[in-house]
Amino acid sequence: MVFVVYDNIVLLDLVGPLQVFSHAPDPATGTPGYDCVVVSVEGGPTTTNTVLPIPSADAGTLAGQDIHTLIVVGGDGAVPGMRDARLVDLVGSLAKRATRVASVCSGALVLAATGLLDGRRAVTHWEDCAMLAAEFPDVAVEMDPIFIKDGPVWTSAGITAGIDMALAIVAEDLGRAAAFTVARSMVAQMVRSGGQSQFSPALGRQLRDQAGQFEALHAWIAQNLDQDISVDDLAARAGMSPRNFARVYAKTMGMTPAKAVAAMRIEQAQGLLETTQQGIKRIAAACGFRDENRMRRAFVAMLGVSPSEYRSNFNVS
Repeated sequence: MVFVVYDNIVLLDLVGPLQVFSHAPDPATGTPGYDCVVVSVEGGPTTTNTVLPIPSADAGTLAGQDIHTLIVVGGDGAVPGMRDARLVDLVGSLAKRATRVASVCSGALVLAATGLLDGRRAVTHWEDCAMLAAEFPDVAVEMDPIFIKDGPVWTSAGITAGIDMALAIVAEDLGRAAAFTVARSMVAQMVRSGGQSQFSPALGRQLRDQAGQFEALHAWIAQNLDQDISVDDLAARAGMSPRNFARVYAKTMGMTPAKAVAAMRIEQAQGLLETTQQGIKRIAAACGFRDENRMRRAFVAMLGVSPSEYRSNFNVS
């Protein structure tokens, strides 16, 4: 594993995936499954967005060596980095010797500058997606996923999504049991699908409703998802007429009340699928879907996977 760094990286963009790969066990021997090295253009201390600098080796020490996976780390330094000919040339030359190439967060900007993302799907931190699309129009930028695998090229969304991507790579290389061992040690979710959104639904609601107008209503919905919930019920609890409630809610939250309830049902079902062994039929009833088929259709429409497929990401076979 070769991590490429440059000045002003985000510390967690490096140490999150580095922690995963440093502790992933080879299932055959129980010994570490990866050798990891951190390199930069010239070597030496590399600044981060914290008080801690990171030591790095001169990339020249890798001359002639094959590389299993090359990972470009992200940070505020990625914007000047994508215009730094020496850094871009280094990443491009190392990538030619790599079996797999990846980026964490805004590291996708540096990776894109090499041309490696041209014609490929890619993601980065949501704050940088517009820049990635504008600077590199040949890249098919997707704003929502936490990570994307397009052939031998992987890209991840912001910061902690790098851990999700690293766990998925471990699962692909060493098996799901090895990835589960690391995730459990790190108290991380095992293993989030790349198709999941980099946006927290609860945080999204809070950002849209910063005045807290519907905060109590959302709490009530979450506690009553097993019941039939109509727009009239919600309007009454909000102290509005149904027509005015529907209009104000949609304007504030960016979706109709019915779609908001459906999204919260899926959100609760996801949590139960991730953390319990309850049957899908029981979960469907608890979340107000009435039956498994309705829950399945809702999952496929919103997440692109069935409930059973979603659950398989959190179990070790």
